[in-house]
Amino acid sequence: MATNNEILGRHEVDDLEAILAISNKDIDDVQHLVKADADAIFTWDYERSRPALGKLYEKAKKSQWNVTTDLDWDTDVDQEAVVVANALQQNGGGPVGSEVDTTGTPFEKWTEKEWIQFGIESQNWTLSQFLHGEQGALICTAKVVETVPWIDAKYYAATQVMDEARHVEVFSRYLDEKLSGHYPINAHLRLLLDDIIADPRWDMTYLGMQIMVEGLALAAFGFIHQLTTEPLLKKALRYVISDEARHVAFGVLSLQEYYKELSGPEIRERQEFAFEAAVRMRDRFLQQEVFDRMGIDVKEAVQLVMQAPDRPLFQAMLFSKIVPNCKKLGLLDAGDGWLRERFTELGVIQFEDLEDTGEEYAALDEVAKDREAATA
Repeated sequence: MATNNEILGRHEVDDLEAILAISNKDIDDVQHLVKADADAIFTWDYERSRPALGKLYEKAKKSQWNVTTDLDWDTDVDQEAVVVANALQQNGGGPVGSEVDTTGTPFEKWTEKEWIQFGIESQNWTLSQFLHGEQGALICTAKVVETVPWIDAKYYAATQVMDEARHVEVFSRYLDEKLSGHYPINAHLRLLLDDIIADPRWDMTYLGMQIMVEGLALAAFGFIHQLTTEPLLKKALRYVISDEARHVAFGVLSLQEYYKELSGPEIRERQEFAFEAAVRMRDRFLQQEVFDRMGIDVKEAVQLVMQAPDRPLFQAMLFSKIVPNCKKLGLLDAGDGWLRERFTELGVIQFEDLEDTGEEYAALDEVAKDREAATA
């Protein structure tokens, strides 16, 4: 059995010193190279033998949308006003920052002006990480087209490449035209994407991207869609969520079949990778870069974030899609239930009985709903 140190590079999952020690040293570079040695697989078997994937492929073809024409880019976005409106909605009408007890902290002397600027920086940071993550998904899905051995999966993965290009486009454009700054990729997110892309096995690309990264993104997009008062971002996220639900379903449907063929040690390796991915993604939401940019001691600020009363709920909600999908794949209880124990330690096991995305993706197709409403 692998140890935390072997999986994560640290002995304790919540070792803050080790978490903050992971940082980007090349933030001014415009390119990042990841060496990968995967086999490109041709298949001469063109028989459509996987009807569930075929159904997903048909749904994907009908649900394509256009960033330029399906969103109203003339919408005015006043970032400061959005921060204030979001705060009013979330904290019962109080001013920005009023919901936080800052006594004895580096934030104690912050006025509403500083809290609003923090909200603006958080918007910039969040959308920047979405942008970088979507490019990771774009590269991973192009790799899936090359490496997956089934023609039905190649067909569907090709539609996802288009989806991911559209997601990169929409977040890049929103950052450039509506927000006020970019952030480099978070080091924990980059580390995870590097691991996913570098692994030559096609199913590990599926597990890392389709189940873990896309699963967390699906929950995060839904969370922000509920919280934001800004109509352009709200609609963009609705459409992105429609795509992401299909992507996660693609991973569930494909891996469910493949994992039945794997040995116990092979499944354990995938459990360990799922755990690593979960922790890496959790670590990336600490917003270290925002605190650094605002001149706040990063370690002290992150400690406060980790101790915030609502932090466990927010952190857990991010895994509301991942846990039931891992259960559907048999990863939670395979072997001695190792992954169940780890997810229990992370405080996210309570989501195991929610509907898995292999079943719910059609209900999340907002693009189809909008088109049906328009023609009704």
